[in-house]
Amino acid sequence: MMSFEDFATAVAPYLELQPFHRSYYRLLEAFAQGKVRRLIITMPPQHGKSVGASTLLPAYLLGLNPDLKVAIASYSATLASKFNRRVQRLIESREYNQIFPQTTIKGSGRSGSYIRTSDEVEIVDHHGSLISVGREGSLTGNRVDCFILDDLYKDAMEANSPVVRENCREWYTSVVRTRMHNASQEIMVFTRWHEQDLIGTIRECEKVVDLTEWSQLESVEPDTWVALNFEALKVGDASEIDPRERGESLWEQRHSAALLASKRRLDPVKFECLYQGNPTTAEGLLYGKNFTTYNALPRDIVRYANYTDTADMGEDYLCSVCYAVDRAGAIYVTDVTYSSLPMEQTEKLVADMLNGAQTRLAVVESNNGGRGFARVLQQLCPTVRVEWFHQSNNKEARILSNSTTVLHNLRMPLDWQRRWPEFYNHITTYRRLFSANRWHDAADVLTGIVEREVGRKVVRSKFL
Repeated sequence: MMSFEDFATAVAPYLELQPFHRSYYRLLEAFAQGKVRRLIITMPPQHGKSVGASTLLPAYLLGLNPDLKVAIASYSATLASKFNRRVQRLIESREYNQIFPQTTIKGSGRSGSYIRTSDEVEIVDHHGSLISVGREGSLTGNRVDCFILDDLYKDAMEANSPVVRENCREWYTSVVRTRMHNASQEIMVFTRWHEQDLIGTIRECEKVVDLTEWSQLESVEPDTWVALNFEALKVGDASEIDPRERGESLWEQRHSAALLASKRRLDPVKFECLYQGNPTTAEGLLYGKNFTTYNALPRDIVRYANYTDTADMGEDYLCSVCYAVDRAGAIYVTDVTYSSLPMEQTEKLVADMLNGAQTRLAVVESNNGGRGFARVLQQLCPTVRVEWFHQSNNKEARILSNSTTVLHNLRMPLDWQRRWPEFYNHITTYRRLFSANRWHDAADVLTGIVEREVGRKVVRSKFL
């Protein structure tokens, strides 16, 4: 059997395949082979999501099995029909006929009484067909062996509408699921807009396994969803599925890391949805964009200090925040080091920040190697008094109970979105539902600062 990638390059030689495309196509091939019956793929816009799943895949499936009944659904009947016509043109091509000569449609050979419209086409001399439908459209009387759901929400306005989301969920349960049988397959390829979209609903109600290594595909249970998210900017460790290093873009030649960073600065919440596959609703945010900002420090500053929390695990961030306190007790964030680099590199980054500031006291949480970090920091910053202490209180309780105090007492620089984009993003998109957050480092440090400065907790420190 010809691989899906070889098929794609044969019928669409114009494709510019990147490493992530090859991983994407390998997963689509596993789906075509039946190793995965239920598949969720999220990907940024303009990265070839629909070309792979809604154009090449249905043509490949019908080539492998001309008796297959395939359906494509999207947010509008017009878009779904567009996918259908693209598939038809592929099937009529000379390249396709050389690979799958048994799969033909009306107008490319014998015609007979076979259906061919922009919404439905039948395979000549076989039982297979391809039908397209818009969200909330009818499929009465049609059995479906494979359902492809491509972007069931047009934009943020639709996804943010509870009515539209409920109508979509109802259509999925009453139309899509009722057209399927025991051996049916389904694939969802989305750009996500809302955490309670259909993918969010599936994750809440059914078993979903996030794909981290290819060996998982050898033992997927039939009722289990396999999910893979391609982030526009890599945030985790490299893996065999996504070998990028942290901070690398998915398709540098088309959407560079610099371009993506500028988009993130414009709207971090929307960027997390569209480009990172990490939707966050504004009503569920703990801080949002509600911080008070300042243009210049007041004259009555009484002390300059720093609070540092080293990274807990491999994907966590070191967060080190320098700040100033005025006579009224207002806290002004002046500089931030926020990095997932190894500790031997962040030690120098923090030291450079402290040596370049007016900081006279730095406090380091001793958990997770913090004590050693503090000792190195003291050596590199002889004019700064470095203290360490052990944080034993529950992180979730601390962050949630101090959120109002953080917003009331902390002041951020007017341009903090531009100066520390990743820190800004993780703070402004941090959610009230603690378990829904991937990173807690930034929120933890801001909480630690107000605990120390506002006096809600007595922190016992040890001098080095």
